[in-house]
Amino acid sequence: MNRGSATGRRLAALIVAAVVLMLAGPLAGTAQAQTTSSKRQATKPPVTAAKPNAQRPKKAAPATTRKRNTAAVREAPPRPSMGQVIGLHAADDPLELKSSVALVIDQDTDQVLFSKNSQAVLPIASITKLMTALVVLEAGQPLDDAVLVTEDDIDTAKGSRSRLGVGTALTRGEMLHLALMASENRAANALGRNYPGGLHSMVEAMNRKAVGLGMHDTRYVEPTGLSSRNQSSARDLALLVRAASQVPLIRSLSTSQGAEVAVGKRQLQFHNTNGLIRDPTWEIGLQKTGYIAEAGRCVVMQAQLSGRRMIMVLLDSAGRYSRIGDAERLRRWLTDHAEHAAQALPTAAMPALQLR
Repeated sequence: MNRGSATGRRLAALIVAAVVLMLAGPLAGTAQAQTTSSKRQATKPPVTAAKPNAQRPKKAAPATTRKRNTAAVREAPPRPSMGQVIGLHAADDPLELKSSVALVIDQDTDQVLFSKNSQAVLPIASITKLMTALVVLEAGQPLDDAVLVTEDDIDTAKGSRSRLGVGTALTRGEMLHLALMASENRAANALGRNYPGGLHSMVEAMNRKAVGLGMHDTRYVEPTGLSSRNQSSARDLALLVRAASQVPLIRSLSTSQGAEVAVGKRQLQFHNTNGLIRDPTWEIGLQKTGYIAEAGRCVVMQAQLSGRRMIMVLLDSAGRYSRIGDAERLRRWLTDHAEHAAQALPTAAMPALQLR
């Protein structure tokens, strides 16, 4: 090998190496740029073509909104009363009462001072307990006898609550007191179960008593008033109030403001369901409230108004406090117009009524 050819080969190798180095820079930059671009593309979510008419997914409602919606479903509108269904609330009266049925009578003269749908036959709810009390007392059973609350006294139809648990033992007199004053359903049912012959005999006695009093629009199927099949008219209930007001014990128990009874190891306080009992401006000799959805809010009373003994019946009132408001409205109207109350009403609104 000669020296010149070796030198030429080295020179050629150097030229090739220089060319490779010159080309390596741009190629490396291009490769790096492609690598970086690939990484960026990998981090971006893939873009897909939108489908025609595709809807975006709805966002979940906030927790508070879900709670409100659930509450709205749970709080269904109240069922209409029978009076609302048959249109009694559409009847006009000069006082614009919320009660679809109203009747005010002078107990001593039988004069009808106010009447609105008084012949309508409607569910009467716990006003039933006035007849329960009359029949229990007429049976002559000892008021000191113990009466036990059992599972048979639990309201399975409407699920009404009671503070008298199964196994509670009270005297018959205490049960009667709680039924009249606090409208205790288990107390009333226990009284019926312990009536001579049981509940069936009790209901028969209630219906016989109604017939004997001239209550021809009235029917009872149980002693609490929880059944909407316990029905009567304002006229009939005026007869019942008149009869019950002649029994001193019913007058006393129905108008007491409260009572404390021993239930097991606890002393429980019960209060009157009629707030007017605690109003010193009212002189109430007898009262009973009632409520189930089919009957609306009801109240019957015997009271001194404008120096006269009056019987007041209010049935199917719409609103929790409306029966009390109606009673107040009637009292003010009677106070202002007692002497001319009968003449102030249309003749058609005053059916003949004989309480004696």
